[in-house]
Formats: sequence, structure tokens, C-alpha cells
Amino acid sequence: MKRKINIITLIFILVNSVIVFAQGSAGTKSEIEPRYLVDMNIAGILQKGMFSIMTEQLPEGVFILKMDVGIFNQFNFGISYGAANFVGKGEMKFYKYPGVNVRFRLFDEEPSFPAILLGFDSQGKGEYLDSIRRFEVKSPGFYLVASKNFNFWGLLSLHGGLNYSLETSDQDNNLNIFVGVEKTIGQQISVVAEYDFGLNDDENKIGRGRGYLNAGIRWSIGKGLTLGFDFRNLVNNRITDTFGGDRAFRLEFAAMIF
Repeated sequence: MKRKINIITLIFILVNSVIVFAQGSAGTKSEIEPRYLVDMNIAGILQKGMFSIMTEQLPEGVFILKMDVGIFNQFNFGISYGAANFVGKGEMKFYKYPGVNVRFRLFDEEPSFPAILLGFDSQGKGEYLDSIRRFEVKSPGFYLVASKNFNFWGLLSLHGGLNYSLETSDQDNNLNIFVGVEKTIGQQISVVAEYDFGLNDDENKIGRGRGYLNAGIRWSIGKGLTLGFDFRNLVNNRITDTFGGDRAFRLEFAAMIF
């Protein structure tokens, strides 16, 4: 109970900071808005007619391909698919089903109010575990997220939200909370960090109850092309991990197609 009270207090402080101390809106009119930190969905969205393709390479030879398209200015639809042991030796373990990501931005960002987005994402990360019918890192499922940008030696973005994963066969079906931050460094580099409280993954099936702390760096190397390198599970939350955190690589290209 004490842990839940502390979590609620933290979210309350974050939301109030976003709304009360905002000095203006920045970055919301950029051509390509960020839509993810590491695993966390944020309130960025592709504009109508834009297309994005992203690959993620994770430990254990996991490879995930994601494709998203801006159907309307406030609505995106995407699919994804992947496999474990895609790179390496032995049999590839393809995911049982493709993932689906639907994003609808309810409110655009205003000088004193964050952007708010409602979505659904069925793509988890890591190997799919048939014994408990879930990914090593659960898919977000239904989520609600708020994002706010600040002018602070460049751009500082704060994010926070709730999610309910449909991967509940492990008997851990709690509503979850996540927070994140992104800070630009110059015109091409940004650093990101996120903390998933793991309230739906603390029954010692996979998670130890410490939550998931991830961080990464993003490099915009050309128009629409972004490279990323991530440091994941920095608090060694998974009971199956012998060596603690891991590393991952991502590549995204986005462009206007219609």
C-alpha cells in the first residue's frame, strides 16, 4: 500500500509540473514527432500521409519490424512482427501473432496543457513464453499518455501514462504506470530515459518487483532517418537475467508518402 501511495504521489507531482510550470509549446510542429522512448509509447504522432518503418535488434537474437502510417492527422495505425534467435544459430522462434499499434491523439499540446493520446499496442519485447502466454517484456495493451515539451537549453520533454496489458495469464493483471523524459543535445542528438513501474509484472514470474529502467540515445543522421542505441533493464528486474541489463539497437526511417 505504501508503494502505491508513493507512486500516485509521484504521478501527481509530474502531472502538476507539466501543467503548472510549462512556459510554452515547443517541437509539436516538427515534421516527424517522436512516438516512442525505449519501450514506452508517448503522445507524438505521424501526420496524415506519413509512413514509418522501424527495426529493433535486442538480445537473444530478437528482431522486431514495425510499420506505422498516418491515416488522419490525429490517427495512426501500425503493425509489427518479430522473432527470437533471428540472428545467431539454431531455430528461429517467430512470434505467434503480429502486433498491432493504434494511436489516437485526443488533444494537441497547448502552452499550458500537454498532448494526450489514447492507444493500443499488442507488441511485447523479447522472447514469447508459451508456458505463461506472454512476452518477456509485456505488451502495453491499452494505454493513455500525456506529453509536454519545454524550452530548456534546447528541448526537454516529459511524459507519463497508464497502461493495461492483455497479457494476464501469469495472474498479474494490475493497471500499470510509466514515466519518461527526453532531452535534446544540439540539433541531431537526444537522450531518453523511462521508468516502467512494472505493477503488472511483480509476481516473480518474470519481474522481481523493481520495475524497468531503460535509457537510450538517438541520432538524427538525415531527413527522416534516426539511429538509436538503448540500455535496458538497468535495475536487473527480470529473474531470468544472469548479467543484469542489456543493450539494443534501433533504426527508423519516416517520410511523406501521400
